[in-house]
Amino acid sequence: MTAAAEAAPLVIERPGAYDDIDADVYHADPVPGGSLSSSEARRLLPPSCPALFRHYKDHPEQRTSTKALDFGSAAHAVVLEGDESSIVAVDAKDYRTKAAQQQRDAARAAGKTPLLPHELATVREMAAALKANPLAARLLERGQAERSLFWADKDTGVRRRARLDWHREKRGGRVIVPDYKTAVSAEPRAFGRAVREHGYHVQAAWYLDGLRALDLGDETSAFVFIVQEKTPPYVVTVAELDADALALGHALTRRAIDIYQECTEAGVWPGYSTDIVHVSLPPWAADDLEAAHG
Repeated sequence: MTAAAEAAPLVIERPGAYDDIDADVYHADPVPGGSLSSSEARRLLPPSCPALFRHYKDHPEQRTSTKALDFGSAAHAVVLEGDESSIVAVDAKDYRTKAAQQQRDAARAAGKTPLLPHELATVREMAAALKANPLAARLLERGQAERSLFWADKDTGVRRRARLDWHREKRGGRVIVPDYKTAVSAEPRAFGRAVREHGYHVQAAWYLDGLRALDLGDETSAFVFIVQEKTPPYVVTVAELDADALALGHALTRRAIDIYQECTEAGVWPGYSTDIVHVSLPPWAADDLEAAHG
């Protein structure tokens, strides 16, 4: 038996900030009895439901990688850490050939991120463009990438976790924690729509909770998004959510934790509704009604 096979799986039992935890280990949840992350909390809330959350947690083997996920993972590694060791360059123009597909699948099976040559070139160009942005570059100075936080919710005891893209060393003033996002558009209004669609306001509230619970931040702490477009010239926008967005994020965070606790205690993970639901047609269907009546 090899040393790797003999090594016991990592277990996190104490609250704190931890470095050098592999992303796969973090996402697999190293907390005995289970913990809740921001992305998992969002799976408990509409338009998802507890049943989908439970299936996701119970069947990690069904989680599949996509080109978009591969690109995002690679961008994080190169932009935040300047590290390409987790990337495998696939020797092909696209994935239409069996040989290219085999290289891609082998890389993923080895825990690596496959990229086509033009994708790797794009990631490198994005990293250079971000470093040339004074504000974004300053936010990513003197800190630790991929720091994992583990803590217990003070109201319910539910174990919670978060993984910071970048944790800056405190140097006076308020703590500002940046989170890196790639996007089709970094235009502020477009990003506002993405915040609602992807639940980034829940993520911001969740991470701020973790900072405060572990005395790594206080009520003045800020969580900001470094948003970068994926096409030249790779425009960068730094965005902080307003008070209303954060208030909604905190309310949804609390709702998700309560749902998790209730479902865990009952051992029941319901679907979208436990009652008969009344369904209306979408507003634009009024045109159909007018047409039907001539």
